[in-house]
Amino acid sequence: MADGLILQFDGVGEQDYDAVNAKINFNPRTGGGDWPAGLQSHSAGATDGGWVVTEVWDSKEDQGAFMADHLGPALADMPVPRVTWFSVVASQHRH
Repeated sequence: MADGLILQFDGVGEQDYDAVNAKINFNPRTGGGDWPAGLQSHSAGATDGGWVVTEVWDSKEDQGAFMADHLGPALADMPVPRVTWFSVVASQHRH
């Protein structure tokens, strides 16, 4: 079973999001760059006063390794997000 992750940032916007992705060589708009091992899906967008990222990972351990090696250092200057994990019981992607 996959693990879902929600990251909610206050005071963060699209430019911040793009800057972090540039640091880790990941382009979620095109799927290009270095797609993290174990990441199944990634969505992001603006909220009232902030930014939210939702992801589905093969496991929490895969996300933890990516956080330790890549994303954590790239987020060093960002506000600490609220983090919510959930067990994914259904996931569909319609294109």
